[in-house]
Amino acid sequence: MSRRRLLIGGAAGVAGAAVAAWAIAADDSPVQWYKPPRVSAKTERKKRPLPTRADQIASLQAGHTYDILIIGGGATGAGCALDACTRGLRTAMVEADDFASGTSSRSTKLIHGGVRYLQKAIMQLDYDQYKMVKEALHERANMLEVAPHLTRPLPILLPVYKWWQVPYYWFGIKMYDLVAGDRNVKNSYYLSKKNTLELFPMLKSDNLCGGIVYYDGQQDDARMNLAIALTAARHGATIANHVKVTKLHKTSGKLSGARVKDELSGKEWDVKAKCIINATGPFTDSIRKMDDTTIKEICCPSSGVHIVLPGYYSPEHMGLLDPATSDGRVIFFLPWLKGTIAGTTDMPCDVTRNPKPTEDEIVFILTEVKNYLNPDVEVRRGDVLSAWSGIRPLVSDPNKPDTQSLARNHIVHVSTSGLVTIAGGKWTTYRSMAAETIDAAIESANLKPLFRECQTDGFLIEGAHGWTPTMYIRLVQDFGLEMEVAQHLAKSYGDRAFAVAKMAAMTGKRWPIIGKKVHPEFPYIDAEIRYGVREYACTAVDMIARRLRLAFLNVQGRRRGAARHRRHHGRGTQLDRRREKETNKRRW
Repeated sequence: MSRRRLLIGGAAGVAGAAVAAWAIAADDSPVQWYKPPRVSAKTERKKRPLPTRADQIASLQAGHTYDILIIGGGATGAGCALDACTRGLRTAMVEADDFASGTSSRSTKLIHGGVRYLQKAIMQLDYDQYKMVKEALHERANMLEVAPHLTRPLPILLPVYKWWQVPYYWFGIKMYDLVAGDRNVKNSYYLSKKNTLELFPMLKSDNLCGGIVYYDGQQDDARMNLAIALTAARHGATIANHVKVTKLHKTSGKLSGARVKDELSGKEWDVKAKCIINATGPFTDSIRKMDDTTIKEICCPSSGVHIVLPGYYSPEHMGLLDPATSDGRVIFFLPWLKGTIAGTTDMPCDVTRNPKPTEDEIVFILTEVKNYLNPDVEVRRGDVLSAWSGIRPLVSDPNKPDTQSLARNHIVHVSTSGLVTIAGGKWTTYRSMAAETIDAAIESANLKPLFRECQTDGFLIEGAHGWTPTMYIRLVQDFGLEMEVAQHLAKSYGDRAFAVAKMAAMTGKRWPIIGKKVHPEFPYIDAEIRYGVREYACTAVDMIARRLRLAFLNVQGRRRGAARHRRHHGRGTQLDRRREKETNKRRW
């Protein structure tokens, strides 16, 4: 360890020790978790009805020249679409698969600033790392505000097993609070061993000194991605899933449009655009090579595996952070939709449409989980209900002479032909990444937006306008829904839950009156399958993996969900049985 690190570490230890006594008795006064949205023109819901997918395809085929064509319908692509259309730009977004079908639906579900990045910033005196954390903490607060139905503050426990770590970790977590400033979720605090075990009884008690609790956010990532895309559609953007870009067109050396193919109908046509944005995540280089076959690849894909365990593996309202696994990684252990998510790994991988976790990665996570739990809790391979792998697109920066080193944050690059590429970054900062990307697009293509500045800070997304924490009670009283189902609808759809409830079938029972469940163990109901078609679900996988989250929660449950989807197959979906079977086989 260098002398500088020793000095910084020593200073942190001294500072932490000086306030450790106060930390132990720190006041954990409750705060208001739900903050009503800021009142402004941004909070007004657009009256424009949501166009159907057929309407969107017709718009793409109409021969318009778009200001911006975005390739990729993940979090960043959807964020770019919302940013562009709210500035008054004619915007189109196409996605080769489904919205959030890639990395954006396979995250840890956290909305966070990055505790470990702040640690590096302090230890290495790295101002760029600090700025990255500061930006992410601002965006964390923004996401909790603009989508309160899809997000929640989540306390995360950092168990401490050595006394010297108490001041060390406490100082770092308090710095995390300090950097967040007035955008902090809730103040961190120290817990005694007794109180730690009361809150997290399945934790290993041997040598436990206590725990430090800090707050980050948690989200339903796939539905958040979808909500951003739907919001863009309501504000005038043309968006279409299952539409693939097969070729880029140029005029006098500058991009002027693209050839696209509807993967459902097989039809192809050209879309004209003044600027094209590449927001394809792990597939960034494939689009860049359409633009210029001579370019060097900048993507260094890394696989992140998560597993889902039964809910009894963790408390319902508290997560756990293992800051130092056996190989130096960080593992999160988080409650999510009545289950427990554990992950993630970080291994180099190949880019593929359907990455799959290896048995070694699953066993590694289970081993780390076992190291932190009470010996009375038997961690079994058979308890793994689901597992998935997401590809994190780490990138080298082509804007810098040293293209070998990986960028710590995202990069925005404009090619000589005008292709604007946004790559890297993380879920939490999707909005600020999109703002920077649209700024670059406006400048490079000399676009004339109605608003020069980004409009999306504090901009409510689909479902947030009329949502309140007690909205589910009205769903129970007005429609006769089971309470668990009503809570699920309110959290998943926000104020659009009433539209879903109106589509629910009668149960034929005295109670609940409406809402036939897709699966007896989960609160998903038949109406969501019908409503999912309005949300552009085209296949069973679109429905059970991303409109509902059944495929991520329980591998066995997804089969029943797929069967229920097929019963409604003729009601708005566009795939025949043969294509549906091929789609499911390819993805799962």
